[in-house]
Amino acid sequence: MTTQMKFAARMDRMKASEIRELLKLLEQPGMLSFAGGIPDPALFPADRFAEAYADALSPARQAQALQYSVSEGYLPLRDWIAGRMAGLGIPCGPENILITSGSQQALDYLGKLFLSPGDTALVQWPTYLGALAAFNAYEPRYERLEINDNRPAAEITAAAGDGAVKFAYLSPDFANPTGRTVDRAGRAALLARAEELDCAIIEDAAYQGLRYEGEEVPPILALELTQKGDLDACRTIYCGSFSKTLSPGLRVGWVVAGAEVISRLVLMKQAADLHSSTINQMAIHQVAKAGFDAHVSGLRAVYGRRRDAMLRALAAEMPEGVEWTRPEGGMFVWLTLPERVSGAFLLEQSIAKEKLAFVPGQAFFADGTGGNSLRLSFSNSSEAQIAEGIARLGRVLRQALGE
Repeated sequence: MTTQMKFAARMDRMKASEIRELLKLLEQPGMLSFAGGIPDPALFPADRFAEAYADALSPARQAQALQYSVSEGYLPLRDWIAGRMAGLGIPCGPENILITSGSQQALDYLGKLFLSPGDTALVQWPTYLGALAAFNAYEPRYERLEINDNRPAAEITAAAGDGAVKFAYLSPDFANPTGRTVDRAGRAALLARAEELDCAIIEDAAYQGLRYEGEEVPPILALELTQKGDLDACRTIYCGSFSKTLSPGLRVGWVVAGAEVISRLVLMKQAADLHSSTINQMAIHQVAKAGFDAHVSGLRAVYGRRRDAMLRALAAEMPEGVEWTRPEGGMFVWLTLPERVSGAFLLEQSIAKEKLAFVPGQAFFADGTGGNSLRLSFSNSSEAQIAEGIARLGRVLRQALGE
């Protein structure tokens, strides 16, 4: 007889990640996958990490590397991040930075910090499903945040609904899942709207460094700092990560915010896991300071060619009625299918007939719509694999359309 545990009501809103489940398919022989937004492991600076860990475990440093540490994070790494942020137009000190176990932990903490049951979170439609998973535990309502969506930049739909609007969440650069970027006018309009609603802005900058064409757009926090001149007066909270540039497996991210937000997040960190892995932070710091810019430049070159290969293949293989985004950076292309085609059904057919995996779009919509869409990732496939995979997708799509 199974004991019936009395779980919290929030568990009803927590569901398995479709992407994490799809990753299990990669072990099937002959399977091509555009599913996970995964960096190419062949591009990891593995030799530099080997040297960094050897140095961290040297007699002079091993006590620090293997011991408990402060919840805020390894100070030399926070100093390095502060220098990077200054280069983005966000001057700050290490006291404005908290190291987290990946930016995913930061999203969980921020959901916990701001959301009470019934509060409103503004998110793009579609949005990063990991953010929805993190926020769902705190039982919010979701409202659409639409920016530069075939409308004037200053017109932003952000209805308060029945609950207080606590924050607007977005990934403004090469967003997951769409690959779209919010332009400068859209960012300024969002800041104005957040002032009207008196809510925070959570700026998820996981892909900010992976631009392949076009001009850089200042982070939202940089624009707000220009207006207000004081980080403590800003409502924007910047979330960064090394997962897409140096290594996702080390789980090192960071938050930049005013003193009050950081102090409250530190309390959460102390209660949750005390601190992020010290030796991983030490390794990230050593590798980053030794050549971060050169490494990211190499990533841009490789991933940029793969993006181009996917866009060429889509233009050659997609049947009439299929539309897709043309991202300036990041890892994703978003497809919108004819309304009669279900992305979930297409995935089922694609796996069975063509051994091709991708992510159906419905999981990225807070209201479960978007059934006729899908996300493709180009970062972990060679140009030849991309050409073959898109040809397979074209075949299964034409079959689904009866062509």
